[in-house]
Amino acid sequence: MSDRPGGDEPVEPAADHAPRGADLARALLARARADARARGRVHTERKAARRGEGRTSGAHPDDRDPQPMGEAVRRLLAARGWETDAAVGGVMGRWVDIVGAELAEHCVPDTFDDGVLVVRAESTAWATQVRSLAPQLVRRLNEEVGHGTVTRVDVRGPGGPSWRKGRLNVRGRGPRDTYG
Repeated sequence: MSDRPGGDEPVEPAADHAPRGADLARALLARARADARARGRVHTERKAARRGEGRTSGAHPDDRDPQPMGEAVRRLLAARGWETDAAVGGVMGRWVDIVGAELAEHCVPDTFDDGVLVVRAESTAWATQVRSLAPQLVRRLNEEVGHGTVTRVDVRGPGGPSWRKGRLNVRGRGPRDTYG
């Protein structure tokens, strides 16, 4: 081994003494150059990864290619866990197609919570009719949104008028002979 290093290689000191003077300076400079080269390579690789470089496009489709809108929406719904909500929203929007025009004229879906669909009928007679059709309605809805999504249909008649006016009210029987 010669006293002068060839290139940037650090000089190994003799076993009996520590490097001094020019030998120490050469060794430290070589180590600093090697560290700088390693940092520069890592830094350059990080910059390229941020810019999207380093990954080259190929002949086969991958996740960087333009995606169809429907597929992108499906992936978003799956990622957020919104599949059931979207399916139920679709049922509310296509109510006439699912239950038929005649039934849809007299009842509308109101709310959906924990597998229970609340349907509001326009009269007590129609509420009774829809209650008798509830098992078929559950089956048909599950065909549309997925098995087990709708567990029960709760049919409610029209709400009566509220006699409460204002912030204060008086307890008691209220109007009785108004209907009937």
